[in-house]
Amino acid sequence: MEHLFLNVLNVVLPVLICAGIGYCLAVIKAPFDNKVIGGIVSRVGYPTLIISHLSSTKIAVGTFLDVMAAAALTIIGFGLLGFVALKVLRLPVRAFLTPLMHGNVGNIGLPIALLALGDAGMAYTMAFVVVVLISIFTVGMWIPAGEFSPKKLVTSPIIYAVILSLVLMSTGYSLPQPVAKSFDILGGLSIPLMLLTLGHTLADLRVKSIGRAVTLTILHLVMAILIASTLVWGFGFSGAERGAVILCCLMPSSVATYLFIDQHVPEYGPDVAGFILVSTLTTIVVLPVALSYWI
Repeated sequence: MEHLFLNVLNVVLPVLICAGIGYCLAVIKAPFDNKVIGGIVSRVGYPTLIISHLSSTKIAVGTFLDVMAAAALTIIGFGLLGFVALKVLRLPVRAFLTPLMHGNVGNIGLPIALLALGDAGMAYTMAFVVVVLISIFTVGMWIPAGEFSPKKLVTSPIIYAVILSLVLMSTGYSLPQPVAKSFDILGGLSIPLMLLTLGHTLADLRVKSIGRAVTLTILHLVMAILIASTLVWGFGFSGAERGAVILCCLMPSSVATYLFIDQHVPEYGPDVAGFILVSTLTTIVVLPVALSYWI
């Protein structure tokens, strides 16, 4: 048993170390522009990572689409259960529903999946990431803002990267070698930049109510277990796709959602920051246990 946990920690610790370096950069006030780096990752890093990885990984297109469907159902499940829970707890939906609905599948999920599940696991995790990212920058913005704007959806380069990847996967064609190499290099920027940004952002969060943060973290974890169990059973997932779906459901609240809360309902920003921080720290325990006994 001790050997098993050591192996799992060898998967989790590199992610924590990289995020810790980003945290240290914030503490020493080293130059680090989250907005610029976030723009590079979302507009260049993610699309090229998706294309380069999916076009070179042999996975079934049908299963990939099933994982995308599971990701959409995960967000809906968190949304419905979260809405009811927030009403019971008498917490504002506009402030807390978006962080409850969206997990940090990009910053934490991708590197964990790559280390624990290999290339196939990372490819299926990308299917999850695509859906969550699209949701964060559409529904995740609309809920706290209280308005609907489809512009972000049609202008997202991630959508077109997925379409191109699915075409390449289904037809067996590949990109010209110079283009493929360029995408490999650019896509390789994503994971280290995401982890550094995660650590840097966590260091800047203004935490207020720890008690509320713990309550929301426990609530989120219970919902994650219920949703993951239901999806794995309902879709009949096995192997890498099963592990990817479970991991993605167990991810902590997305740091990106804090930006929208702080902008539109700033009075609840510190409470949301506390939830994000506590749920992220909880993964130090949750992920080793899940990898050892569930995945």
